[in-house]
Amino acid sequence: MSNFRQQCLNRDLLVGPFAAIPHPVAIEVTAQAGPDFLCIDWEHSQISRERIEDLIRAADVHRVPAMVRVPGHGQEQIAAVLDAGAAGVLVPRVSSAKEAKAAVMATRYPPIGNRGVGPGRAAAYGYRIPDYLAKANEELVLAIQVETADGLANIAEIAAVEGVDIIFIGPGDLSVSIDAMGPAGKGKLDDAIRTIARTALDTGRTVGIFRPSPDDIAEWSNAGISFFMLASDTMFLGASLASGLAQARHLGTKPISA
Repeated sequence: MSNFRQQCLNRDLLVGPFAAIPHPVAIEVTAQAGPDFLCIDWEHSQISRERIEDLIRAADVHRVPAMVRVPGHGQEQIAAVLDAGAAGVLVPRVSSAKEAKAAVMATRYPPIGNRGVGPGRAAAYGYRIPDYLAKANEELVLAIQVETADGLANIAEIAAVEGVDIIFIGPGDLSVSIDAMGPAGKGKLDDAIRTIARTALDTGRTVGIFRPSPDDIAEWSNAGISFFMLASDTMFLGASLASGLAQARHLGTKPISA
């Protein structure tokens, strides 16, 4: 899995879901489906800090890189998931270059950042600290989420921050922040997404986005976006169950031909 960051930087097409179900079985089932990565959602789910390490371990069974979306900008939150063995972090609500720089500092060891050294799972509980330090800055992925009106206004400065690997667009919060919700706001939201993507690409960054379904992946891929967070385990579970129930009820009421 050591080439995950390089795949991101190369702008290879990568597709994976958010993981919000707080149980290793759900992670293993998701990983077996063959995603390029998955992102454990610590921000918008009932996953506890203590559970995160077990979820990352479950993804490792099938050698699927597991990122974690942390719930805020706290350095201790970022350190906790990286020490647990996460392949990277997604930092939400980054609206300024200052906040982007703070994320870099929290993610990288000196001389690039100021992440503290600890005997966590990533460093084999202290037995392989030198080995981990030698490769962490080169292999860990830092994605920052641009999802506010301020983030849109400051995108050039944010994208210019060295150490950021992926500018990740959060359309949901962005639509609320710029008053572009629903069908009436689609044009305004799409323009904002394209502005963020174009600016980030021009600065040499990889661009990612959340999509609830694969319907418009081609459209956004043509805009230069290569990192796609596709729905979530809970969304796939609900959609698949609803489809199966509808099909069963339809077939159950269909008369059998003589």
